Amino acid sequence: MASGVTAATAPPSGAKHSVLLLRRANDYLATALRARYRVLSFYDSGAPLPAFLAASAAAEPEPPRAALVVGGGAIRVDTAFLDAAPYLRCVVTTSAGLDHIDLAECARRSVLVAGAGEVFSTDVADHAVGLLIDVLRKVSEADRYVRRGLWPVQGDYPLGSKLGGKRVGIIGLGSIGSSIARRLEAFGCVIQYHSRRPKDTVSFRYFPDAISLATESDVLIVACALNAQTRHIVNMEVLEALGEDGVVVNIARGGNIDEAALIRALKGGEIAGAGLDVFEKEPEVPTEFFSMDNVVLTAHEAVFTTESRSDLSDLMIGNLEAFFYSKPLLTPVLPK
Repeated sequence: MASGVTAATAPPSGAKHSVLLLRRANDYLATALRARYRVLSFYDSGAPLPAFLAASAAAEPEPPRAALVVGGGAIRVDTAFLDAAPYLRCVVTTSAGLDHIDLAECARRSVLVAGAGEVFSTDVADHAVGLLIDVLRKVSEADRYVRRGLWPVQGDYPLGSKLGGKRVGIIGLGSIGSSIARRLEAFGCVIQYHSRRPKDTVSFRYFPDAISLATESDVLIVACALNAQTRHIVNMEVLEALGEDGVVVNIARGGNIDEAALIRALKGGEIAGAGLDVFEKEPEVPTEFFSMDNVVLTAHEAVFTTESRSDLSDLMIGNLEAFFYSKPLLTPVLPK
């Protein structure tokens, strides 16, 4: 094997296909991959990405069709990446978001892309509702109050706000946004939304832009993809339209919200609070949030539970098997 490429285990006897592994895999997935394929692991190689890709291309005289397992983050599957891996014919991503993959360029090069499908939808929706309840009912705030021993000293904690009856505006009514809507309907919330176009399958009120949605909402939940049109879709103008009693929840991508504007709005009292699972420069989080009791922070964990991680691993293996045996991908992704 060429320098810079490390297979975590020797390829199984008779293995014909290689998989480039560009993220750390849980034990279940790693074992399943190594049992089936020759695994070329970026993290085990210790090499810079360009050197790893070059060495992967030279690993065999005629590299077999290769697939890639990749999540979101710093690694982008773009023109430069595909130039460095000309043998690549399929990208299998662990991520619900696809902003790290140039879908149009993949399509131009006949590179198939498989996404996470709806594996994460229920867990992300649950997390979004959890963040919203936490902010409105001051759960984390009150927890800190009790732990500091302030209850017997300062008395009852200030009241929170009721969830039922809130007008909830959802930006992005795809699988995750729809799952959030169903859950909040059960709480008695009024659901309305903004997306690229109205949905014929729902009766929720549609708004053509984020500003008009925010103006008529008490809560704004961001559940859209990140692209050129949705980067900073929640800006200062949207936050001001939401108003001083409004709450923002983001379980999509950090770049969907103008973080600097959000900090100014929270500091200035333009909105009441926020529940954030994603950030613009993860894992770095603006320290201004740390001193804000009306902000609930989680570490980009909405997508993962024990169950969803197992389901995702099975789906990834299924997509790889489908690709290598020339069958339709289970969860294909096409350029918009």
